[in-house]
Amino acid sequence: MGVWTYFRRNRLAIAGMGIVLLIFLMAAMCPLIVRYDPGDVRVDTKLIGPCGEHPLGTDHLGRDVLSRMLYGARISLSVGFVAVGISIAIGIFVGAIAGYYGRWIDAALMRFVDVMMCFPAFFLILTVIALLGPNIINVMIVIGITSWMGTARLVRAEFLSLKEREFVLATRSLGFTDRRIIFAHILPNALAPVIVSATLGVAGAILLEAGLSFLGFGVQPPSPSWGNILTEGRTYIFDAWWLTLFPGLAILITVLAFNLVGEGLRDALDPRLRGVRG
Repeated sequence: MGVWTYFRRNRLAIAGMGIVLLIFLMAAMCPLIVRYDPGDVRVDTKLIGPCGEHPLGTDHLGRDVLSRMLYGARISLSVGFVAVGISIAIGIFVGAIAGYYGRWIDAALMRFVDVMMCFPAFFLILTVIALLGPNIINVMIVIGITSWMGTARLVRAEFLSLKEREFVLATRSLGFTDRRIIFAHILPNALAPVIVSATLGVAGAILLEAGLSFLGFGVQPPSPSWGNILTEGRTYIFDAWWLTLFPGLAILITVLAFNLVGEGLRDALDPRLRGVRG
């Protein structure tokens, strides 16, 4: 049976995928869904609770929270996917080179990975963002270049296992270049754990971006993101509960959904777990 057959048996993973698709759809269609511009300041309607006119209420400047949440979803998802794309690309390259060539190249690259993993990631990101300046591009790049180490280790382990297989030995005997062997023959067979890692990494990147924005080092106002909506609502936590509840729930549900999809993919792609769950 195929991967999809095993994946769809996991009801939690299917539920997570449904939530992820719904969030994507709402973010893509937000201009058609929302009635107000996310930056439209209307002081006369500030701090109105959830009602028919404003389903998620308004903030301290009278901006519609639903509009800001949906446009913020675009930014949060963009940060998650671009950052993970950068980290996956770096991790695959480093892991593939280390696993394929081995010896001193492997030792040098893995020691570099060990050094990178010794730094507290969040504080390293804060330092770099403080130096470069807080904006969405810097957030994407910095999250990406500080989170590739786990992928590198996964890819290296797969390459160490696959490079001695018969099909690789056959390609070597045919005189194929190392680059072709690595990227055309071994890498496609090593992508299963990378796909799982990427799915879980998106959730981590979204959560990290929300944390940075909450502290003022991420996406800067007036651009909406779930993190800075939370920050703006912190001052009014007792008077306007909706300003913290709804973005907090959005972060929680989105991260949980991506994690459920990642766990489902891990179970479906791992033959050993198929047997256990089958």
